[in-house]
Amino acid sequence: MENKNPIELGSFWLPRAGSTLAEHIDAGWAAAYWVSVLFFVLVTGAVVLFAVKYRRRSEHDKTSPIDHSATVEVVWTLIPLAILIALFFVGMRGYVHASVAPAESYEINVTGEMYIWTFTYPDGTTTVNEMAVPRGRPVRLILSSKDILHSFYIPEFRVKQDVVPGSYTSLWFEATDTRETVLLCTEYCGSGHSDMLATVKVMEPSDFEKWLEGNNNSDLPPEELGKTLFVKRACATCHSLDGTRLQGPSLKGLFGREEELADGSKVTADENYFRDSLFNPQGQIVRGYPPVMPSFKGLLKDREVDALIAYLKTVK
Repeated sequence: MENKNPIELGSFWLPRAGSTLAEHIDAGWAAAYWVSVLFFVLVTGAVVLFAVKYRRRSEHDKTSPIDHSATVEVVWTLIPLAILIALFFVGMRGYVHASVAPAESYEINVTGEMYIWTFTYPDGTTTVNEMAVPRGRPVRLILSSKDILHSFYIPEFRVKQDVVPGSYTSLWFEATDTRETVLLCTEYCGSGHSDMLATVKVMEPSDFEKWLEGNNNSDLPPEELGKTLFVKRACATCHSLDGTRLQGPSLKGLFGREEELADGSKVTADENYFRDSLFNPQGQIVRGYPPVMPSFKGLLKDREVDALIAYLKTVK
């Protein structure tokens, strides 16, 4: 479905509009933009005109004795004041609309941490770096952070909100088109900040229900489930499978290998090592790498942990 929002067509340099909030936000932005363009032209034009018209033509030219005009001063004070008041109400209209979520909103809990987004749905479904929402239904997000300050931003939906540790913030939107878009963090949160991306999938309500039902991957064999989870849980953001050095150590040929830890001790990368690394990642930091891996405790079921281990055993 293609968005035919007239505001979007007039603001082709903005991301395409994908929510009902976009009309209000884009209207405020366009109003402020074109008022700025108008006054830039007027002021710059007046400067050029006066510089040419009133330039000094000879050594005998005298400065005009007129030092001010009360009428001009009143006009250039009242007109900008009226325009600013009008812009205030345009902005306030969009702000109020974006601040109050409809009572029937579908709620999703969002957790930000270095460097992933986790989404928890009312039925208990949990996803990492992938959020699905139904088209045409208001969605309210309840945001929190496990570590430091992040900022949740979906450009096409025109929503942005700080994600604060030790507190809850929220935002809402209603997606208008079935398509995929991007979610990113806009608050610098460390060396992996630029990788803190997620996919937002807007689906028809019936497809969304099927997505929820099928997201448990219960019919996949362990190795296939582990491979799927490795992608969905954003493990590839910090761990490569080909030996490339990223935020965390490469997992290529890791199983059964001896790793040196930051405290100088050594540990064999067996099943217990992998499980402890998922649930208590700060307990065994590999030498030469920062302690930035988030804990997946409460996010992974035992079967999913077993599947990840089965998959990593095949990565040679």
